[in-house]
Amino acid sequence: GMPETVRILTARGDGVGEQAELVHAGAGLVRLEVFVREQNVPLVLEIDARDYEPTTVHVLASAPDGTPLGTARLLIDPDDPGQAHLGRLAVRRSARGTGLGARLVAAVEQAAVELATGDGPSAPDRVRMVLSAQEQAMGFYARCGYAPGDGRRYLDAGIWHQDMARFLTR
Repeated sequence: GMPETVRILTARGDGVGEQAELVHAGAGLVRLEVFVREQNVPLVLEIDARDYEPTTVHVLASAPDGTPLGTARLLIDPDDPGQAHLGRLAVRRSARGTGLGARLVAAVEQAAVELATGDGPSAPDRVRMVLSAQEQAMGFYARCGYAPGDGRRYLDAGIWHQDMARFLTR
């Protein structure tokens, strides 16, 4: 199992300061290793403008010595706060099979509920979390509570994907 000493930190896409810099750098390193080097996703597709938006949240899991182990990204549409998107979930090979991926999903879900449901009178009481799953990862997301959409498969960066979703309530 994954030791409980793993640290999970979050930062907004436009965040500044020590923690934000740490999270952005660590997330970038993990994504580069997993998506670009391992899965041959073109770098130009891997980093996008949404990484830097104020409504974006990056989650980074690190070992006690600070080594980045895994990351995920939350996108929230400011025009539709009841819908959120989980993506860019990546766990380094050394930390796979430890439950870290599920902890990253949970951290993104927690951030989504906190951000999307908000405090205002018009804030939704539940969030629909959607994701674009690589087909080889669909079993993992199903164990995290996600159900496939219409079953339509599509290629993204040369990898077959399907949409999955679940509802989160606060």
